[in-house]
Amino acid sequence: MPKVAFVGAGNVGATAAVYLAETDLADIVLIDVVDGMAAGKALDMLAAGPLRGFTHAVEGTTDMDAVEGADLVLTTAGLARKPGMDRMDLLKKNAGIMRGIAERIKAKAPDAVVVNVANPLDVITEQILRTTGFPRERVIGMAGVLDSARFRAFLALELGVARTDVQAMVLGGHGDTMVPLLSGATVSGVPVTDLVPAEKLEAVVERTRKAGAEVVGLLKTGSAFVSPAASAVEMIVSILTGQERLVSACVRLEGEYGFRGITLGVPAVLGRGGLRRIVEVKLSDGERAALERSAEAVRSGIAALES
Repeated sequence: MPKVAFVGAGNVGATAAVYLAETDLADIVLIDVVDGMAAGKALDMLAAGPLRGFTHAVEGTTDMDAVEGADLVLTTAGLARKPGMDRMDLLKKNAGIMRGIAERIKAKAPDAVVVNVANPLDVITEQILRTTGFPRERVIGMAGVLDSARFRAFLALELGVARTDVQAMVLGGHGDTMVPLLSGATVSGVPVTDLVPAEKLEAVVERTRKAGAEVVGLLKTGSAFVSPAASAVEMIVSILTGQERLVSACVRLEGEYGFRGITLGVPAVLGRGGLRRIVEVKLSDGERAALERSAEAVRSGIAALES
C-alpha cells in the first residue's frame, strides 16, 4: 500500500489528507511540529472513516522521521500569508524551515516524489530540489492546478455556465506575474474569446492573479486552504495511480519554453514516478512575453534564496 506523508498539519495539509483519505488509495501520516496537532487531526480522521468509507492507516506525529519509506511527501509546512504580505515576503521565514524538512526527506524517503505547496511556491520548490538532490521528475510544485481552477471558476461566473464545462490553464510563477492563457480557454470546446468581450476577460485574468490575496484579505487571519488542498490531491492521485493527467505544474525546466535551470509552471503530464513529460504548447506573442516576465520574477526569487 502506498504511503503518503503530509509535512504540515495545518489547514492545507489536514484538508488534503482528508481528501486523499476519501480516495482510499494510501496510508497517511500527518507530521507537524505543534505538539498534538497532527495526532489530534489524525484521530479525528480515523473516526470519520466508517462514515466516509476509507480504511487505510491514518497517523499523526511530531517526528519528521515518520516520512521514512514514504512514496510521496506533500510539503505544506511554513507560515501562511497575512494581509499586506506577498509570497516573496515569506521567503526569509519559510526557506529555513523547508531546508531542514528537505534534508529529512532525503535521508528517510530517498525514493519519494515530493509535491510542494509551501510559498513562495516556485522558489521553495527549487530549494527542495537542490537540497534533496532528487531528479526533477520527483520534485514538483503545486500552483498551476490551483491557479487554473481559480481561472476556470471566475470564467464560469462571468459566462454563467457550469464550472466543470470550462477548461483553461495558467502558466508561469505562482504570483502576480502568472500567465492565464486566454488563447486556450474554452467552454465545452467553444473559445471563451468568442463568448466574452475582451475587457471583461482581462478583468477575469486580473482577478485570477489576485485571487490568493483576495482570500487573505477576507479571512484576515489565514489564507486559502480548501482549493489548494483539492489541487494538491488532484496531482497526488494522478501520480499514485498513473493517470497521466495533463496539468499545469511547477517543474525544473531544462530547455523547454527556452528556459533552463529554473522552476516554473508549465503544462506537465503527471503519473507514476512524478513528472512524465513536459508539453510545449503554442503561445501568442503576448503570452510568450508574459511568461518571460514571470520567469524573471522567479529568477529574482531564486537569486534572493542564494544570497
